[in-house]
Amino acid sequence: MATVSVVYHSPNGHTRALAEHIARGVKSVPDVDVHLVEIRGDQVSEGRWSDPATMELLKESDTIVFGAPTYMGSVSAVFKAFLEGAFYPFLGQEWKDKLAGGFTHSASQNGDKLFSLQQLAVFAAQMNMQWISVGDSAGNNWTGGTIYDVNRLGSWLGVMGQTDVDEGPDPVSAHGDMVTAERYGTRLAELTARWVHGKQYEIQRHTLENFREISARSAAEAKARA
Repeated sequence: MATVSVVYHSPNGHTRALAEHIARGVKSVPDVDVHLVEIRGDQVSEGRWSDPATMELLKESDTIVFGAPTYMGSVSAVFKAFLEGAFYPFLGQEWKDKLAGGFTHSASQNGDKLFSLQQLAVFAAQMNMQWISVGDSAGNNWTGGTIYDVNRLGSWLGVMGQTDVDEGPDPVSAHGDMVTAERYGTRLAELTARWVHGKQYEIQRHTLENFREISARSAAEAKARA
């Protein structure tokens, strides 16, 4: 059984919603297990993060997906403490050649989320991991597009989510982000199965028309939820 661990920090639940949808996508792939691992503020003492059980779980995982809110242009301080807490796995190259991916969330449309994803990707590179891109085209970039499109924020490095400051986790407005996260989870799981067990993998290419059909279904689902 291949294993994917989704590691996230989510003070207000928005990043957790993305993590849960990624996990849902992972679960759709046979023979791939998934763990949701929350990084909490009470695991940080005097600026240092520590949780041996989490580190042991990640050591045994084949793929690690990193997720945090974007605060003031970078990942949250608690999640940064977790990244720094991986210093000893870094020294021992314990995560070398594991697969990696990332996601982030902010209230602003941009919010400098790209920098957070770059921060996570550079961390994964320092750990000698193999980074997995989103795999979907950009949505909501033509006259027929909607905010419910898949990859509506046009991010390829990792999944971006956006929710207005007065909305709770997983609102209808963020439906496309959640669909994007779920599709990313499926992609990560399929690549993990290929990476670990050599399972046959079919590259899922889509035409512009086909991708717009996918986004149209997402918009219809969102309207049904409203």
